[in-house]
Amino acid sequence: MGHATPHEGIQSSWSLVDRNNPAEERLLIQLRSSHKIISFAWHDRMRTPHYAVIIAGGHGTRFWPLSRSRRPKQLLKILSHKSLIQETAGRIAPIIKPENTLVVTVADHFQGIRQELKTLPENNFLIEPAGKNTAPCIGLAAIELVARNSNAIMTILPADHWVSDVTSFRRTLKAAVRLVRRHDALVTIGIPPSYPETGYGYILRGNKINGFSGASTYKVKDFHEKPSMQKAGQLIRSGALWNSGIFVWKASTILALLRRFCPPLFHSLQRISRAAQGASLGSAHSNLASLLRNEYKKMASQSIDYAVLEPAGSEGRVLTLKADFRWSDVGNWAAVHRLLPHDNKGNAAVGRWLGMGAEGCLVYSPHRLVALLGIRDVVIVDTPDALLVGDIKRAQEVRELVEKLKRSGYGRYTVR
Repeated sequence: MGHATPHEGIQSSWSLVDRNNPAEERLLIQLRSSHKIISFAWHDRMRTPHYAVIIAGGHGTRFWPLSRSRRPKQLLKILSHKSLIQETAGRIAPIIKPENTLVVTVADHFQGIRQELKTLPENNFLIEPAGKNTAPCIGLAAIELVARNSNAIMTILPADHWVSDVTSFRRTLKAAVRLVRRHDALVTIGIPPSYPETGYGYILRGNKINGFSGASTYKVKDFHEKPSMQKAGQLIRSGALWNSGIFVWKASTILALLRRFCPPLFHSLQRISRAAQGASLGSAHSNLASLLRNEYKKMASQSIDYAVLEPAGSEGRVLTLKADFRWSDVGNWAAVHRLLPHDNKGNAAVGRWLGMGAEGCLVYSPHRLVALLGIRDVVIVDTPDALLVGDIKRAQEVRELVEKLKRSGYGRYTVR
């Protein structure tokens, strides 16, 4: 395959621009003529166009009282001596270089995340003015990557997931990248369910894609979000997969589809790209920061699943790779209970504890002893200023409990 000229690379990556629209045509001319963008994209293409984008804007309120608004879930060291975001970055480090790893977060979390990921370049942290779900933050990362490399392939990784087999995980990502290069599709990693989870999205598989080695690959027939327990069981019996929220696609492709399916969001991203004038969004100067705030105020809060994957899936543009590793989004304390080692009564703990007649409990108490007597299916989380004791089967409701604390005058216990 022949090499494209720098001019051709920029033109193809922004072929989504409407040439009948004067403003968009001006943007195309600007992208063609910007020496910074052209030289950056041309030289970077000689290396590798594969990037990682770690999404790290969530608060993880279901992990109260350990998580607080200024200490989000991705900074917690729940399952190992490393924080969840450190684990995420470590999983991809052997296959994606630090200079090709971006993090999208919000201002309140930037300093804490920067401390956890000291090896990443400063310009690789993109700061959103406000969390607006995954469509805006993925779009923001996409315009940054198109400027860096017109052929950029982006792997989207939530910052706070758990994976059992890192070798298999990396092998699956490599297969997904090969699939994107071959088909220019949107690829999602599907996880074989191990139980009927009602807090996850499910992928209904269509026809299998033959002639592709590396992983079992299927067209996506449909998506089903957060079903009832009965429906989750039906989906599992029908062969549906969990939607992991790990995606792989070309940055230019996702922008083209955002333009088709979410024009207001696309045009906001376009104005941000124009204002950047070839500079990295990770080094936002004051004028660009102001424009980012204004554009984010206009953006609807929407997930990339609803914004793009569902309509693109109906056109056969979405593929799923069936993973062969265990996975969890570590969404609440019940998920932690499932992932930690158990004793012969189903109890799991972090810290010192003693049980007599206790079954199916989770204890998180790094600093003081907890004794359990004759209770079952209880979660106990001890911190210096707050204690949670609850039914582990209602772990999803901790978020609502945090909102009630705020309404009841206890908001200070949700901040630090």
